[in-house]
Amino acid sequence: RWAPPDQVLENVLESVLEFLTAARDRNAASLVCRSWYRAEAQTRRELFIGNCYAVSPRRAVERFGGVRAVVLKGKPRFADFSLVPHGWGANVSPWVAALGPAYPRLERICLKRMTVSDDELALIPKSFPLFKELSLVCCDGFTTRGLAVIAEGCRHLRVLDLTEDYFHEEESEVVDWISKFPECSTSLESLVFDCVSVPFNFEALEALVARSPALRRLRVNDHVSIEQLRRLMARAPHLTHLGTGSFRSEPGPGGALSVSELATSFAASRSLVCLSGFLDANAAYLPAIYQVCANLTSLNFSFAGLTDEEFIPVIRHCVNLRTLWVLDTVGDEGLRAVAETCSNLRELRVFPLDATEDSEGSVSDIGLQAISEGCRKLESILYFCQRMTNAAVIAMSENCPDLLVFRLCIMGRHRPDRITGAPMDEGFGAIVMNCKRLTRLSVSGLLTDKAFAYIGGHGKLIKTLSVAFAGNSDMSLQHVFEGCTRLQKLEVRDSPFGDKGLLSGLNYFYNMRFFWMNSCRLTVKGCGDVAQQMPNLVVEVMKENEGEMDTVDKLYLYRSLAGPREDAPSFVNIL
Repeated sequence: RWAPPDQVLENVLESVLEFLTAARDRNAASLVCRSWYRAEAQTRRELFIGNCYAVSPRRAVERFGGVRAVVLKGKPRFADFSLVPHGWGANVSPWVAALGPAYPRLERICLKRMTVSDDELALIPKSFPLFKELSLVCCDGFTTRGLAVIAEGCRHLRVLDLTEDYFHEEESEVVDWISKFPECSTSLESLVFDCVSVPFNFEALEALVARSPALRRLRVNDHVSIEQLRRLMARAPHLTHLGTGSFRSEPGPGGALSVSELATSFAASRSLVCLSGFLDANAAYLPAIYQVCANLTSLNFSFAGLTDEEFIPVIRHCVNLRTLWVLDTVGDEGLRAVAETCSNLRELRVFPLDATEDSEGSVSDIGLQAISEGCRKLESILYFCQRMTNAAVIAMSENCPDLLVFRLCIMGRHRPDRITGAPMDEGFGAIVMNCKRLTRLSVSGLLTDKAFAYIGGHGKLIKTLSVAFAGNSDMSLQHVFEGCTRLQKLEVRDSPFGDKGLLSGLNYFYNMRFFWMNSCRLTVKGCGDVAQQMPNLVVEVMKENEGEMDTVDKLYLYRSLAGPREDAPSFVNIL
């Protein structure tokens, strides 16, 4: 018996869609017609939810039946700066409850900025017998008890990555989770727990590494000394990614480890391409890594407060770096050395040792301009500083036209060009005019409406825009809404924008994933007008000072197919 023609076409379409992996391409395919919608849903293997409140778990699992991997994001990004109140939400419990019965063959879960309890972690091995990968990024709520359940219950585990999670546990309550992994050979390929700040059983880790022949990524916490690090490296000579732990000696009966002994261990690790950690680094041991520097494509010193004298000898050996994260303690001289050495650099992040507004800061426009002149293949930069000039930013736009991400964070409020005293309008204007492929932009410093007119006029590909301490009227927001037609995420803090600026976005909010405003000039009435005119938009307002009845301290506005959430705490008012 022959299948109907429509069924044949649908089978062929499903076979073709199996090769379509990009989420954007799949979303576009699902909009062609109903048969494409059904075929795309049946063949989708990875489910990405950029806002856990944008759709209900029930609706998601009903549409997509064959999912093997789930990526789920919770709190807004400003939670990283402690601007989202504690207890705001983003609990993973309703999602875990829905995923279990729907996806028994689920293999991978990645959660970002979500609250995850130990009991919810315990549901993973019970619900998903083939589970292989768990990644928790900037999450909270769990302890070593939950990690122990994952280690013991997920027999096929390949990846356990804990990245920048918020971990609070009394030492007396710590569970020996490392020893819960299977005693036979494991399938582990990646084990990352540098954010787990409590002590652990090192002997169990050493044994685990020894019986994990596929292990390629290992990042340990600050309870690992260089003596212990050397033992781990001997057990895993084929590591490609290594997080060093403290990078400090804890001498035993035989005395402290020498630099040459540690250098021998690094020399034997010929596969290393990514080095991080240095959580409490003793700079005297840095020469030990010279042996691998030439092979490194990624180096993360963002926890090591190195001076330029300590940093420069290392970076001179890193001729093939593509990604570099450092603290601003390396100074402009350190950045000049990067520019002279790392011509293939694609990503640079310079974090502040002291992130307060009145800090001195050790890097400036001098370092930025040096980077632009030496690292002309740069595609992404995050740069925290206190002093900047338009000339340096313009030079960056001219020398690095391939920039996709430009995030300049001038920490002091309303800081002008440090030489001319002029607003920073022309610098940011040059970035959006000369960097044609720019998709993410963060602006700060003394900026007027003119800067936002530049952004709206030329930032046609910008998807994410972050604004801090900038602008001088509501026209700034109007320029952005009208000009940045691909804008998905807009974050604004401590800027003089009010209801008029908010209402200028009415025609654009449905096309955005979210809009966050913090410490601006909004009123409850203005936010209520948005909620009234856009019923399919969720408008959450938060007030810190109950005495000021009409003011809004925080606004979180997002599109949702599920309507207002049911777990909002008392300090969140959904209009």
